[in-house]
Amino acid sequence: MAGEKKLRHIGFIMDGNGRWAKSRNKPRAFGHRKGADTIEKVLTECFNQEVQVVSLYAFSTENWSRPKDEIDAIFDLLRSFLKKYTKTLMDKEIRLVISGDLSPIDKKLTEECINLVEKTKHFKEHVLNIALNYGSRAEIVRAVNLVKDKEGEITEEDLSKAFYTAELPDIDLVVRTSGEMRLSNFFLWQCAYAEFYFTDVLWPDFDGEQTKKAIEWFYGRKRRFGGIENA
Repeated sequence: MAGEKKLRHIGFIMDGNGRWAKSRNKPRAFGHRKGADTIEKVLTECFNQEVQVVSLYAFSTENWSRPKDEIDAIFDLLRSFLKKYTKTLMDKEIRLVISGDLSPIDKKLTEECINLVEKTKHFKEHVLNIALNYGSRAEIVRAVNLVKDKEGEITEEDLSKAFYTAELPDIDLVVRTSGEMRLSNFFLWQCAYAEFYFTDVLWPDFDGEQTKKAIEWFYGRKRRFGGIENA
């Protein structure tokens, strides 16, 4: 609901793994491993703070340009994370959603993702949305193609229902680490009224306390949704 101050959905652009590793004279994969450890701390804090949905930008459509060994490391880490986090998903009743085109992804990883999505689909309390081989422009084009044959005028609601995030609330807060200040094709439509929290902290150094700080910052903002502030 417009004007509502509830923080329902946080999106994280997890940036800085490579720079974190480079500053320690380590390979980029080392930074991704450390970054994977950060995820569980962040999720725990978000769900403890009663955030309903957390979206993680795990792999973008543009990330295929990276070296193959780095891509393989990212997918291996995602597989390991999901295996490790499955018990938490089940115990805490967290629904898993995957946003993105899985067709180019390793078949085994794709099957594991689909199985876990199916296994958790009935959970309502919390949602973990992983953006995997995701690009917002591609998602919008996909949605248009899905609804283009509809009779009558196409509405915003029609497009929203065709997105990967059709059953999720729009993003209220985007957190991007490492000092970069751009969206990088991350849920452009869903971020229409989001607040943006940029921090110089690299993702491997981000933790529960940093997450709490971002959430507290959000609640200090005045959200007008295109209106004016009340006198």
